[in-house]
Amino acid sequence: MKKLKILLAGAAAIVAVSSSLAHAERGADGELKILFWQAVSTMNPFLSAGTKEVYASSMVIEPLARYDEKGELVPWLATEIPTIENGGFAEDMLSMTWKLKPDLKWSDGTDFTADDVVFTWKYCTAPDGGCAQRAQYEGVKNVEAVDPHTVKVTFEDPKPYPYSAFVGAQSPIIQAAQFKDCLGTKAPGCTDANFKPVGTGPFVVKDFKPNDVITFEANPNYREADKPAFASVTLKGGGDAASAARAVLETGEYDYAWNAQVEPEVLETMLAAGKGRLEISFGTQVERINLNFTNPDPSLGDKRSTVEAGPHPSLSDPAVRRALSLAIDRDIIIEAGYGQSGKPTCNIVPAPENVASTKNDEWCLKQDIEAANKLLDEAGWMPGPDGIRQKDGVRLSYLFQTSTNSVRQATQELVKAMWAEIGVDAELRNASASVFFGGDPASPDTFQKFYADVEMYTNNFDGTDPEKYLAEWLCDKMPSPANGWQGQNIPRYCNPDYDKLVGELSKTADLEKRAELSKQLNDMLTEEGAHIPLVHRGDQSSFALSLDGIKMNSWDSQVWNIADWHRKK
Repeated sequence: MKKLKILLAGAAAIVAVSSSLAHAERGADGELKILFWQAVSTMNPFLSAGTKEVYASSMVIEPLARYDEKGELVPWLATEIPTIENGGFAEDMLSMTWKLKPDLKWSDGTDFTADDVVFTWKYCTAPDGGCAQRAQYEGVKNVEAVDPHTVKVTFEDPKPYPYSAFVGAQSPIIQAAQFKDCLGTKAPGCTDANFKPVGTGPFVVKDFKPNDVITFEANPNYREADKPAFASVTLKGGGDAASAARAVLETGEYDYAWNAQVEPEVLETMLAAGKGRLEISFGTQVERINLNFTNPDPSLGDKRSTVEAGPHPSLSDPAVRRALSLAIDRDIIIEAGYGQSGKPTCNIVPAPENVASTKNDEWCLKQDIEAANKLLDEAGWMPGPDGIRQKDGVRLSYLFQTSTNSVRQATQELVKAMWAEIGVDAELRNASASVFFGGDPASPDTFQKFYADVEMYTNNFDGTDPEKYLAEWLCDKMPSPANGWQGQNIPRYCNPDYDKLVGELSKTADLEKRAELSKQLNDMLTEEGAHIPLVHRGDQSSFALSLDGIKMNSWDSQVWNIADWHRKK
């Protein structure tokens, strides 16, 4: 695992993050001010796969175990990580048992029990429920409460790597009492629960204004009496990445701004003010272009961008998908928009090192306009009178959408120009990040609905094992009206051989073999054009110089240890 941590304050310098200090009393440091330029639309991460929702909710609801800043699995609401050695994971790999910490309380003062864990599984796997994190439960046959502090998870088949359900920021526990009437199709309508979940984390939601601002206050029933150090948190959403970074680095109005996806030269100017610092760590985050394997034609109504719409008129041709990737110069994109926080990649699983493939680098990593044009010529896509390639009345002209951000809009323009060199046209569209990543099943502009030909964004996975992430491209994980558009297979890619290989990975215990299978799956997605990986992105965020206790984490949530954040004394 490679992890880079960079501290810049005025002049560039590389330093270690200060370790957490004990706090004299809960709430002693007053208010913490946070900016998410992608505003939060719900506090229920099961209804949105957006990072902003996962991070915001992780301050309130928590998993049984999570990944620390080194990518190592650590117990959270559980007393230990179940293993074969300690007897928590069965030798036949068909079940595992979690022991919950004693005397855990929900923020409303009631007991946290095994029944809440069982309910969370039922909630996310309910028929027609549209749980955005359903892949976390792939292969889980049953979850049962052995007693109030013991949970047994049974798998359909031997599960050599069982740490998926209830592990990491994407798979927290929700309170059964609060969500009991929110199963299946009722889930999106439970506004009070979705906006103000009862939790076990260091903070509770006091007020929630969707796509605007969230006010948190310290959880009076948090398990550590002297934490959190902050009495309240204000999380403001909206704006853009540059203004968010400026509010920390240059003006000092805020303490933390997530996701400084800002041009390098702009950040350098901000840092010169000496009020904040940037921290960068590399995990598994990849900026990619997804290609729609289904037909997004608006005339198809509710069937558009679903299997029922039929294959895409041109992107169903593998030659077209390969040519679109060959035409892209990733180095120019990184130079223009990412600098030290980006690396060119052809992988959707870029890390850790043992699962990072190099197979596609030879044909994919460097731009090759000549090869792209040759592919399209041989496939019969010939330039029309306007220079745009066409065949049988179908033109290579695409609606290309992404979220509103200056770096992303610049990348769109670069890609449009690169595709023009091979006779491909692109109409560019962007939507507010709050809407694009919001997961609202009624909105036509979410990345899940994919009402476009191609779209660009970043995604990643918790921890260092990619099995649950690679399961997102299974045929049955496609977003559709039937699951409230919450499936994770955004390109609508479907290959039975891929599904079979995921099944093999889920049954493989040998670490070297698991790494090899992970590479094969990664390579299939790139070779077959389910997406076009562009940039292995480092997590880059802005922090006030006065803020201490930060442990930048690319394997879980950036606010995973917010209970330890405090003001420097």
